[in-house]
Amino acid sequence: MKIAVIGGGSSYTPELVKGFIDRTERLPVDELWLMDIDPERLAIVGGFVERIVKASGGPFRVVLTTNQREAVRDASYVITQLRVGQIEARRRDEYLGRRHGLIGQETTGVGGMAKALRTIPVILDIAKDMAEESAPGALLLNFTNPAGLVTQALSQYGPVTTIGVCNVPITAAMTFVEMLEAKTGRKIDPAGVRLDTLGLNHLSWHRGFTVDGEDMWPEIMSMVLADEDQHDWPRETLEALQMVPNYYLEYYYLTGKKLKAQDDWPPSRAEEVMEVEKDLLRQYADPALVEPPEDLMKRGGAYYSTAATQLITAHYNDLGEIHVVNVPHRGAVGGWPGDWVLEMPCRIDAEGVHPIPAEPLPEVCFGLLAAVKSYELLAAKAAVTGDRRAAYQALLAHPLGPQADRIRAVLDDIIETNRDYLPGCWE
Repeated sequence: MKIAVIGGGSSYTPELVKGFIDRTERLPVDELWLMDIDPERLAIVGGFVERIVKASGGPFRVVLTTNQREAVRDASYVITQLRVGQIEARRRDEYLGRRHGLIGQETTGVGGMAKALRTIPVILDIAKDMAEESAPGALLLNFTNPAGLVTQALSQYGPVTTIGVCNVPITAAMTFVEMLEAKTGRKIDPAGVRLDTLGLNHLSWHRGFTVDGEDMWPEIMSMVLADEDQHDWPRETLEALQMVPNYYLEYYYLTGKKLKAQDDWPPSRAEEVMEVEKDLLRQYADPALVEPPEDLMKRGGAYYSTAATQLITAHYNDLGEIHVVNVPHRGAVGGWPGDWVLEMPCRIDAEGVHPIPAEPLPEVCFGLLAAVKSYELLAAKAAVTGDRRAAYQALLAHPLGPQADRIRAVLDDIIETNRDYLPGCWE
């Protein structure tokens, strides 16, 4: 089995590799190819990965490359975790929003759109190489943000089967496990829990939780309502929804608070990550280091390796496990267009990903979801075609976008700020 990681120079890669090492009995990886366009960064991260693998007994071969087609050739699984323009582009996304009085964030609003316009053509090129070079039936696991929008574009315009993956659902599930364990003193096996969540990536609502088939949602809601110090949601909001919103919904439900927080920049989150990554790469370069350092947790992305390796293991071993991923729901949610990519529970087996039939969200959630999905469809079209009208319409549709008389200025700013990373169709 060959697995390729595009964006192998990411600071997340050592954690991902540890996940593969921990699952070697069930996931017999022969070759792990790390591909990155930054040879210096690849050498540092890749060298560290090679030491981790060697210290673990060398269960598989690690290959470092800057050649994308070689990386995906004959691969059974390809993981995309790249950032077009690197972390500096994220910083520009954040400040682009701020200077227009809008949310500045890498996956939501105008920053997320800027990232999508840079990223989608690159990911589609990877998918094209996979279709021509990878093993028959190879899967593309996309972690690259904005993950839901990128997966929507891949499902519409890409030639390979794609699963969009995010660590937020598994992190929410593990948080609920910890809450129940702390209250009951009972040890809970994560394999027996199931999270019922529905929506879009970074725009979802958690609405159910079972442990070994036992409904624990009333208990979870009770604990969340009682522990107001652990979240920023107004109690009345949670009581009205009887659901726990994905924390990215703070950008929609608490927009004023998020805008005010931007007044305190610098540092923005990107600038914080820049400092974290400098320190991580310094540690990764230490020839004595053979385990991911504790400082990796400062980077975010808890349970990232667990989410990725669980999915691949379930598919390879035909386990029929249920995981929350992003895929076209194909009619699993009645009344919603079947080509919409949703974040929802799916059964994973050797035949692929099977969305589990789910009740639609209530009206209080659906209006927002539909507006953002309209934005995603328009933004995907714009990214693929360079259609400025579609891009304008995407900003007009987005609930966090500029007012109509500011859309042209914002769109011009997005294009000019990202000129070096946009395809020629934007000239």
